Amino acid sequence: MNIMHQVPPTLALAPLSHGGAAMRWRNEAMRSHASGRLILITKGQGRITVAGLTNGYGPNNLIYLPPQTMYGIEVGPTVYGQILALPDPADWPSTPVHLRLLDVWLQKEAVQFIEQIEKELQPIGDTKAAQHWAALLAIFVGRQARAQIATPNDDRRNSAAAKLVARYTQLIARDFRLDRSVASFADELGVTPTHLARCCQQVADRSALALLNDRIHYEACTLLRDTGTPVNEIAQMLGFASAAYFTRSFHDKTGQTPTGFRRNHGKAMAK
Repeated sequence: MNIMHQVPPTLALAPLSHGGAAMRWRNEAMRSHASGRLILITKGQGRITVAGLTNGYGPNNLIYLPPQTMYGIEVGPTVYGQILALPDPADWPSTPVHLRLLDVWLQKEAVQFIEQIEKELQPIGDTKAAQHWAALLAIFVGRQARAQIATPNDDRRNSAAAKLVARYTQLIARDFRLDRSVASFADELGVTPTHLARCCQQVADRSALALLNDRIHYEACTLLRDTGTPVNEIAQMLGFASAAYFTRSFHDKTGQTPTGFRRNHGKAMAK
């Protein structure tokens, strides 16, 4: 999967597929974007964590992520889907949406929208036409989201724990570069670190620290892959006390040094 680090000036579509153990960070590490994302799963199943809430997904699932929404998705070898970057959130819902399209005609309609957008994003296509198809897709998602309100839904999203974790992930998306501790986030949220940790484990099936570190790790991997920024500057940008500490932390998580990771995966260095 190749998700753009910068806000895309236009629509952008990329495949969502298994990349092997060495590339798990591309999908599973917590990340957020300044623009919205829409994921269409067409094959396979797994788990996705959105705003701190972990749920299962399967074929014909359509997942909308508003700007600055933290998420990470498990993508096994049998999974295939597509992820659409949406530069303008105006027509889209203000909260995350997870649609399970059970009716065959809804499944076909969703695929048609993505296929038409993909067609118009080709060199021989028309960018304006792609934008119009995306606007129709936004209407489709909004309609299906409203229809689901009247049906049994995941009550966990409305629980106090889920709401707290969602607020925590919003703060992470805002401040992950500032070397803040879990305790400082808990203090801002008006809860104890223990309570925040318990809620994160309950809702996201991972610790509060893991959610924070995952977001930092994704940013580190993206900067190493997509830019030529020196390692010591990346360490400073992400709030590490020193380049040496950043290197140790990165190696503990990946088994590679930042320089080694860039050598193996970096686009900027390969030019």
